[in-house]
Amino acid sequence: MGEDGTVTAAPQHPTAPRLIATDLDGTLLRDDKSVSERTIAALAAAEAAGIEVFFVTGRPARWMDVVSAHVHGHGLAICANGAAVVDLHAGGRIIEVRELPRPTALDVVHALRAAAPGTSFAVELATGIHYEPHYPPFFLDPGATVATAEKLLRTDHSEAPVLKLLAHHTELAPDDFLAVARGAAGQHASITRSSPTALLEVSGLGVSKASTLALCCAERGIRPEEVVAFGDMPNDIEMLSWAGTSYAMGNAHPDVVEAASGQTLANEEDGVAVVIERIVARAKGA
Repeated sequence: MGEDGTVTAAPQHPTAPRLIATDLDGTLLRDDKSVSERTIAALAAAEAAGIEVFFVTGRPARWMDVVSAHVHGHGLAICANGAAVVDLHAGGRIIEVRELPRPTALDVVHALRAAAPGTSFAVELATGIHYEPHYPPFFLDPGATVATAEKLLRTDHSEAPVLKLLAHHTELAPDDFLAVARGAAGQHASITRSSPTALLEVSGLGVSKASTLALCCAERGIRPEEVVAFGDMPNDIEMLSWAGTSYAMGNAHPDVVEAASGQTLANEEDGVAVVIERIVARAKGA
């Protein structure tokens, strides 16, 4: 961002955007998880201009009600850091899964138990989340099974696909925990984080917001240079690097700022809407 608080972006190819890919928490959403009136109007303006909008988030499909009223005519979202493609017009139905194989998830559990004693785990299935006794409880998911990760990953517990494994530590700093985990288990799976706490998200090897977005765009004949992306946390870095134009939020993690081609205002200042308004204004002036 410029010293005066204005939006900045590196010079880009003069290609008209066809798709906007935006993270939710800390990006499109305000801190209270609401969507501002300005952002609602900007999303509608993008729709009217023929620009597709994809919500690309670490959230599971069942937590997409925060934006379900604002999907307009498109309605597809990428959830669980790329592990699921979801149809929001069909009540959040998962239409594509890129699962984390259970043996791989167990390899990660064993590696992190050894490398970072005190780690607790949760298992995000396509049907819901389950977690260990010492894992911070999910009050939004009162029906979760509480058991060891080893038990939760057995097929006699559930045969539903594993979307991601979550690992939590009470003592390590978030970025330190991420570094330890990648060193211990990065050969098995994709490991990232989006929480301000030491909470890691583990997906199948090669699965990320970026790789699933790339697949969705290829199906639509949309090139990377026709995509504008927004994000604020390390789980957005690959997506911001892949997109032709990308913006880190004013509240973004330093590594995200470095990865993006530009920076916009913070989520509390409607930074995504500010950029979309400019994109739509340019499209109308073309």
